[in-house]
Amino acid sequence: METNLAYQDDMLYEMVGGRLVAMSPPPVINHIQVSANIYRIFANYLAGKSCRPFPDGTGLYLSEEERYRPDFMIVCDRSKIKATGVYGAPDLVVEVRSPSTAKRDRGHKKDAYERHGVREYWLVSPGDCSIEVYLLQDGRFHLDNVYSVYHDYDLFDMTEEERAAVVTEFRCSLYDDLVIRLEDVFYDLI
Repeated sequence: METNLAYQDDMLYEMVGGRLVAMSPPPVINHIQVSANIYRIFANYLAGKSCRPFPDGTGLYLSEEERYRPDFMIVCDRSKIKATGVYGAPDLVVEVRSPSTAKRDRGHKKDAYERHGVREYWLVSPGDCSIEVYLLQDGRFHLDNVYSVYHDYDLFDMTEEERAAVVTEFRCSLYDDLVIRLEDVFYDLI
């Protein structure tokens, strides 16, 4: 078998802890839409800048035993970018969760990203329209915040003060001048 991540028998694989692991079935529409929305937000912002955004499907080679295909990533050190993928820790990695990948995304992958020095890691859930943001501090990921979209029925039961405190946007730690609006991340879901 080739050492590159590749389709084999129409199945895509990742290398997790030195073991070849079949990826989940093709993602559903909301997974694809959220991933595309995140890519669009960062691609527009990074146009003409040195950091590069990479969409779902780009190979990430952290080591011989840790090879993934994150749903989105940003790489600022262009020496890590090769024709076949990204070799080394990106600055930001985003995994869009699905029920079949939640344990791996929150467990082994998160640990590997932390160990290899990814500066910021997002776990995005299309189902409950939430984003968990982890920042690398002193070599460990720490949960910075969880951002969630509140539906009208949630807001209806809140006091005016609670509604005023609802966070609808945040900033990526990599860019002080980029505002991430939750409605843009979760735009056009079905």
